[in-house]
Amino acid sequence: MFTTGQLIFAAFFIIVFTVIMVYAYRKDLQLHKRHYKGSLRVLLVFILFIITIVVIKKFIVS
Repeated sequence: MFTTGQLIFAAFFIIVFTVIMVYAYRKDLQLHKRHYKGSLRVLLVFILFIITIVVIKKFIVS
């Protein structure tokens, strides 16, 4: 389905992209801690809200 060159390119791209993303995240870690302090709490509330909607739909609509 894919040629050898395409597979080599894909593997190289994934490795390089992952390394660059890890480097960028580590470089900005202190900045993220300062500016996005309550974001985990917001994510948890959002997930809880979605779960609540699903549960309500499951028990009320059925």
